[in-house]
Amino acid sequence: MPFREINSKMVEATVAPGQRLFSQRGAMLAYRGEVTFTPNTAGGQGGVMAMIGRRVAGEAAPLMTVEGDGKVMFGHGGHHVQVIRLTGDTLYVEADRLLAFDGTLEQGTMFMGSQGGVMGMVRGQVTGQGLFTTTLKGHGAVAVMAHGGVIELPITPGRSVHVDPQAYVAHHGDVRNKLSTALGWRDMVGRGSGEAFQLELSGSGAVYVQASEEKL
Repeated sequence: MPFREINSKMVEATVAPGQRLFSQRGAMLAYRGEVTFTPNTAGGQGGVMAMIGRRVAGEAAPLMTVEGDGKVMFGHGGHHVQVIRLTGDTLYVEADRLLAFDGTLEQGTMFMGSQGGVMGMVRGQVTGQGLFTTTLKGHGAVAVMAHGGVIELPITPGRSVHVDPQAYVAHHGDVRNKLSTALGWRDMVGRGSGEAFQLELSGSGAVYVQASEEKL
């Protein structure tokens, strides 16, 4: 289901009969045609386990099921909106950053510690971000939210990318993540993020970074 970027803070989605998309509750700005919005209690295509994972992580992001025949404009809180197109791979994104996504995508939940080990858990504790990350897999488009604009940084074998954990928006591809410290523990007291912690991503794919460290 195509998303058309109207400007940096709004996207328009085409809704066709027999298809559906999911959006964050409160994200609909306007629509044309015969379109219905229904609260989704099953956590998208991830089912109950996906919803439980988000709630355990403190990331409960209520979804609306959007169906019908028409066009819908989405935006939320004046945040920058970035459209990411998937061609069979998996996107990892914080649940509260999701604006809208194709209903064809398979939704799930990943425990960050499974990729980052103990340091992945530290990332969640120190930065305030959840230990769980929402996954979207398949062919389709995803509209995510960020502060101050987004840049896509390629991740290639042998050339890892280091990102401030609070500037991280999402990533996709065959990528491993690990939290590292750039300063000694005494130097990090009271800092929480910034240069003290760095999220290292290695492998093959891309990471999306926002211009501001402000959390949604």
